[in-house]
Amino acid sequence: MGAIFFALLSALLAALVAILSKMGVSEVDSNLATAIRAVIMAIFMLTVTAVQGTISKVGTIPKIPLLYIVLSGLVGALSWVAYFRALQLGKVSQIAPIDRLSVVFAVVLAALILKEKVNVQTWVGVGVMAAGAIMVSLA
Repeated sequence: MGAIFFALLSALLAALVAILSKMGVSEVDSNLATAIRAVIMAIFMLTVTAVQGTISKVGTIPKIPLLYIVLSGLVGALSWVAYFRALQLGKVSQIAPIDRLSVVFAVVLAALILKEKVNVQTWVGVGVMAAGAIMVSLA
């Protein structure tokens, strides 16, 4: 299956995360909810890698890529702490579009940090996405 299929699946699952998370944090501290979610994710991913037989390769990951993976995990955890708190305080219909501004930030950061080439069409699309996210969140 192609990248587009998995990207669409990811988007659908992310939408379900927002809905289920909002339902979950209605009567629970958002940090506790995030911690529970993280444990479930860790158990699930350890199971997936064990079934794949790749868990034994952890010790072979070079130090620099491992550092980036660890930093990604820390930043991801901070992102989820902020996301769950935002969901606890606001409406999914307002929080999710703002959260999806991560696409805009990712393109900008990819151009700045990774030196990815971004054409005019992409910049226009990023601008439209940003405007759309803001419009939806303010509705």
